[in-house]
Amino acid sequence: MLIWITWLFQRDFSVRLCTGSCEPISRQTTDHFIFTYNSQGSLCYTARPLLDISLHFIADHIEHVDSLVGFPEEMAHRLFVAAEEKQKFTDSSTSARALQVFSEAYGELMLKSLCLRDRGLLVSERLEEIQVFYQLESLDLYGCRLGDDHDIFRHITSEAFSRLVRLFLGDNCLSDKGLQRLTAPVRVMKKGLENLQQLDISRNPLTEKGLGYLMCLKNLRELDVSGTSVKSDACLRSLFSSRMGMVMSPEPLRIFSHCECRTEGWAEEVINQWERKASELRKKDSKLRTNALQFYGREKFVRENIHTKSEVQKIQNECTTIHFYKPDPHSTSQQTEHKKDTPSRTVLTPQTGRKRRLCNEREDKEGLSPPAKRQPVRSFTADDLDLLNSY
Repeated sequence: MLIWITWLFQRDFSVRLCTGSCEPISRQTTDHFIFTYNSQGSLCYTARPLLDISLHFIADHIEHVDSLVGFPEEMAHRLFVAAEEKQKFTDSSTSARALQVFSEAYGELMLKSLCLRDRGLLVSERLEEIQVFYQLESLDLYGCRLGDDHDIFRHITSEAFSRLVRLFLGDNCLSDKGLQRLTAPVRVMKKGLENLQQLDISRNPLTEKGLGYLMCLKNLRELDVSGTSVKSDACLRSLFSSRMGMVMSPEPLRIFSHCECRTEGWAEEVINQWERKASELRKKDSKLRTNALQFYGREKFVRENIHTKSEVQKIQNECTTIHFYKPDPHSTSQQTEHKKDTPSRTVLTPQTGRKRRLCNEREDKEGLSPPAKRQPVRSFTADDLDLLNSY
């Protein structure tokens, strides 16, 4: 037997033990237990529930799941939280597919409203993930400065975002060309943003020609065109009144104050994770940039540039407010009825007063002692009384 082994292996044969592949297995086995200390200070452990072990295993491989359609919502939310804790939605290699699995099955529960105000860099970095949120009803991209040719506009106008009701695109460097592209699917194929009700396109270099492309949005009820190249004159009012049935609001509309816009849904914490990760990267880049600016002596130029940007922001904030809204027909009818009722009330009021006076005069004629204030009424003759009764 020894001769056979020496013949099979040569003298310089060596064996190396590879433990790298065993580490994840040992780690997974320890994750199946909960370690605690008892009253005596001894270490003890209890087994995790089988459901928790299964959910964590699926969360580790969520990008390989084909579909969650039909999976209970409560269990799906627990699975989403487990995948969120494992950073599956922040890793660029798994985030898009992992979010797509949940979005296809649960839609608006995943994300109903998304607010990315003044975060244009985050929009560009996470564009692939944002495209996965199919059931969005509100999207705030105010101040992102995306321009006319950004890829996100191509997805906003697709059928996947047809449920959008609120869209805020103020201060995005949109021109008439960009607004034409944004409304092209609605004008040509009757698809895209046809269900839009509130639209903010303020502080963009738009003209009356660009606003003409909005006439295809039949369900539009509120519009903000403040800070654009148009003037709030009679021509602009007649344009929206005749073609869209909208009137200019004498006061700013609350919907465009952005106080109600926020991120809502299961993926709310995911958006916060994206922001934290992006802010960490910006801090590293800012240190390198400040060191470079100090070395090349460009700090003064940067300060002047920031100062001019703040002045431009002040000018933009001081622009006149131009809000349009579509009045509710029920409320207008009630107002007209109220207006019709008010004159009749004014007519009835003096008549009732005259009737009271006439009653008092009749009491005076019967011999009752009138008060001192009503003595001048005795000077009225019968003809005067008949004339008063005729009114």
